[in-house]
Amino acid sequence: MRTSPTLLRALRPQVQERLYDFYDEMRDADDLVWDRALGAWIGTSHAVVSTAAADPRLSSVRYPDISAVSEELRPLAEVLSRQMLYSDAPEHPRLRVLFSKAFTPRAVATLRARIAEAVERLIARAAPTGRMDIVADLARPLPFTVICDLLDIPQADRPALAAWSEPIAEAIGNSRLDADGNRAASESMAHTLAFLRELLTRHDIPPAPGTLRALMTAQAQDTDQDADDLLANCALLLIAGHETTTHFIGNAALALLSHPHAADQLRRRPELMPAAVEELLRYDAPVQLMLRRARHDLDLAGRAIAEGQTVLLVCGAANRDPAAYPDPHVLDFERPGGGRHMAFGHGPHFCLGAALARLEGAIALEALLTRLPGLRLDGTAPQWQRSLNFRGLTRLDVTFTPGAAGGGGSASGPGFRATGCPEGGVPSCDRF
Repeated sequence: MRTSPTLLRALRPQVQERLYDFYDEMRDADDLVWDRALGAWIGTSHAVVSTAAADPRLSSVRYPDISAVSEELRPLAEVLSRQMLYSDAPEHPRLRVLFSKAFTPRAVATLRARIAEAVERLIARAAPTGRMDIVADLARPLPFTVICDLLDIPQADRPALAAWSEPIAEAIGNSRLDADGNRAASESMAHTLAFLRELLTRHDIPPAPGTLRALMTAQAQDTDQDADDLLANCALLLIAGHETTTHFIGNAALALLSHPHAADQLRRRPELMPAAVEELLRYDAPVQLMLRRARHDLDLAGRAIAEGQTVLLVCGAANRDPAAYPDPHVLDFERPGGGRHMAFGHGPHFCLGAALARLEGAIALEALLTRLPGLRLDGTAPQWQRSLNFRGLTRLDVTFTPGAAGGGGSASGPGFRATGCPEGGVPSCDRF
């Protein structure tokens, strides 16, 4: 087997600062190599990642043998094994169809005004101070508010859910947690499931019409549906529905502020926002890896993959592959074919919530660029969270001219059409 530097190096802070240079080094050595330290094949080219992601010979099941999982992690693994993200056909399409109604073009379009109002509140809160941590003050609360609204979760319960989601997301994004970390994630998932079970069965607060909670309550009354499947996938939507969008908004804001000419271009030409969202997703994707496992012995890109071996597909490296994107390290909002990026995956598991993430990101970025005069980085080095799977900032400090939030019109008003939810419809999205 051909080997190269282990992907584990990406966990080092100094490598996080130059992550895409590191990916180039791995890809230049070979685009599909055996990583001895991880015990997995690593795919880094656009051709390998896109082909393997849609290859039915590779399974998305994360834990093929629950009994082999550590005792501390096993309760979490059992729940994850019921989620559509970690399932194959026929289970995956069966589970996905239960939730797809909540993410149709029409359903997502109805959220535009609500998202814009939430962004306005968050921006207005920070505007008088002249300072902001984009992660804590906007990127984290916005998608969490949106997914909680979609699930019709009472305001009083949201802080607990936010606290429970953190150790779960850390476990999903890091397979090398210690026993305490795995135990915390399993306990947090148990709390989340207990809350969701009670939420879907309580009658004192009827579900708001058209919400995902209303849809799930109806599904729960269908004796053909497994309640544990519904709960496990509600938990997935709650956690994945805000964690990755948080990272996208933070990463995109950093990219724009690090490229002032690009930010100025968007201010002058707001019609470029749909293309800009796609390019920003390509440039620094919130999800860096997809995991697949060989169902049987097979050949992939000329390599002999043995049954049961893991294949890690590095979406972030594929998105910077010069064979797919000329000048891949350049941020170019007029790049042709920009929609082929791997940020939302590829194939049957393409992101169910992609349209919603695009809409939230577009509205948040437009508000940052037009509502906060003189917006700039405050000089503090960006801090990245330690994860192979998720690429996200722990904080992003900026300064701007203090005062009432100013600038152009409302993000939901005339002249602004956030990508992913135009009147003409939304691309099909089925990631989970």
